[in-house]
Amino acid sequence: MTKRFFTAVLATESNTFSPIAIDRRGFEASLYARPGEHPETPTLCSAPLTEGRKWAAERGYEWIEGTAAWADPAGLINRQAYEGLRDEILEQLQKAMPVDGVVLGLHGAMVANGYDDPEGDLLSRIRGIVGPNVIVCATFDPHSQLTKQRVDALDFFLAFKEFPHIDFVERAQDLLRILDETLAGNVTPSVSVFDCKMIDVFPTSFEPMRSFVDDIIKLEDADTEVLSVSIIHGFMASDVPEMGSKLVVVTNNNKAKGDKLAHDLGMRLFDMRGKVMPEQMDEVQAVKEAMQTASDKPVVITDVWDNPGGGTAGDATVLLAELITKGAKNVAVGTIWDPIAVQICFAAGEGATVPLRFGAKSAPHTGSPIDKSVTIKKLVAGAEQRFGDSFVPMGDIATIEFDGIQVVLNSTRAQSFDKSLFTVAGIDYAAKDILLIKSTNHFYDSFAPIAAKILYCSAGRPYPNNPATNAYIKAPKDIWPMIEDPHGLSSAV
Repeated sequence: MTKRFFTAVLATESNTFSPIAIDRRGFEASLYARPGEHPETPTLCSAPLTEGRKWAAERGYEWIEGTAAWADPAGLINRQAYEGLRDEILEQLQKAMPVDGVVLGLHGAMVANGYDDPEGDLLSRIRGIVGPNVIVCATFDPHSQLTKQRVDALDFFLAFKEFPHIDFVERAQDLLRILDETLAGNVTPSVSVFDCKMIDVFPTSFEPMRSFVDDIIKLEDADTEVLSVSIIHGFMASDVPEMGSKLVVVTNNNKAKGDKLAHDLGMRLFDMRGKVMPEQMDEVQAVKEAMQTASDKPVVITDVWDNPGGGTAGDATVLLAELITKGAKNVAVGTIWDPIAVQICFAAGEGATVPLRFGAKSAPHTGSPIDKSVTIKKLVAGAEQRFGDSFVPMGDIATIEFDGIQVVLNSTRAQSFDKSLFTVAGIDYAAKDILLIKSTNHFYDSFAPIAAKILYCSAGRPYPNNPATNAYIKAPKDIWPMIEDPHGLSSAV
């Protein structure tokens, strides 16, 4: 009989401190594809579905697609929205039964009203439908929380290795490779998890994290018993009981080996705590250094903590206000989220000059709205930027200009993934002296080659970026940096 596989996607990243709730419209604005309607290009978490299409077709398998839903990161998911999407997928799976496997694209940092662990809830219900003998596997974003409930429900899983997540397609291919070997009876996946007892930010563009990831890839290539190694970075803006960094090793039926390797690699990651994230300057320092830099390439200032990819609004104006105060010229800003301002610009039309108030509407500690007479340079309905193999919706955008500064206003929140966000807005980014963007590190591969320098800036307080002082209620209190020595290393000396 032809083997049959069910696939679905349900993903977002929930900043539980963010005031911006996600309802069903949040998914529909970013990605909501009914069965069979997903485009050929994947989003960040939907590569298992699109890669699985090719995988199944090559093998003559039946590939049964359920709903694929992704919302750009924000705050808590509306309970009815989560339960509705969950039940939609579960009903589709029930109708597809019997199946030989379930392949899922998940994020791992989703939190809904009434659910600290929606992915665990979804996976447990899926396991209840398919029973203990059907393979259930998934990919995760490394900025996730790995719970016991998820581990118990899955046969195996893995996470993207890179931050920026440029490898999401390759990791989907890895998942399907392990599934192939499991179906053929060549391997029996065994999952080992080590709790690093910490929370931090680990960009893989820099040392020592770059070498760590390279070493993991070499290890996977060299040791046929090691099927996969994943680093779960954790997500510090989710106040949930199992928040934190984990190290995951999937071996071929060798739990003892996996446990030791997960421990050793996990402790190596623990040793990197506080050493990977680039130094961040305040807005005064960043603007001063950018304006003093003489180069034929633009200086890129990234507003690290007003990053919609971390669930914030992306409408903070602290850095823009400093640029205005210091008289900076030949500047492009991409982007500031303000659907109302975009609507006003569309009504006025390209070429119009209008008084406009924009930005800093969503939350405290994000600056003050900007009041300027602006010229509307370009309007684009349904704009997109690139991110690797995917296209990221920005909604309707308006490019406005005033005092030698161009600003891209967008109606759908999205972090600054790629310099194409300026191109679609009609801005010659290479001719600018300063580019102001909003991202923690996903921008790096696109912007680093065209930048004279990159300045990481911590401006305002739109994001809970200090775990030692964040107002957690549910998160563990026995991890670094809440305590200095969670593994008792000093007492072991």
